[in-house]
Amino acid sequence: MQMKNKNLFLISGMIALAVITRFIPHPDNFTAIGAIALFSGSVIRDKRFAFLVPVIALFISDLVIGLHPSVIPVYSCFAFTVLLGISISKKQNVLNIAVASAISSIVFFLVTNLPFWYADLSLYPLTLQGTIQSYTMALPFFFNQLAGDLFYNGLLFLGYVFVSKKIFSIA
Repeated sequence: MQMKNKNLFLISGMIALAVITRFIPHPDNFTAIGAIALFSGSVIRDKRFAFLVPVIALFISDLVIGLHPSVIPVYSCFAFTVLLGISISKKQNVLNIAVASAISSIVFFLVTNLPFWYADLSLYPLTLQGTIQSYTMALPFFFNQLAGDLFYNGLLFLGYVFVSKKIFSIA
């Protein structure tokens, strides 16, 4: 299989996986989007595509699930995760992947739960108490996302090593 075909297959498969994980029954925030973003930054050589992969996956699934007022901060957090992936691309190991995954989940939690982003939804008052309430109510989502990111990163990175070394090396 030619390299371009392998890359197209990889990118298409990643988008499909990310979209599917948003539709199959799952705990809230336990999806592959964050892992796809980290993996894309780490593995895809053309960084334009690395940024496009999670954005396309999010956009396709958001068209079905529904667009929301926090689209910009959510998509921005996943772009940040691609940057984390780029930063570990030359030194991929279990520790770096786990740390980058945790940082990604923490940044997503901190940014997307600011009451400012939800002001037009009036979920929380724009006060310190509202901020604390927002973060407190979001803790279960954070733990689900962290678990999902770690799980799917393990799946993606280990799967990639297996496929690239075992299957494509004999092709």
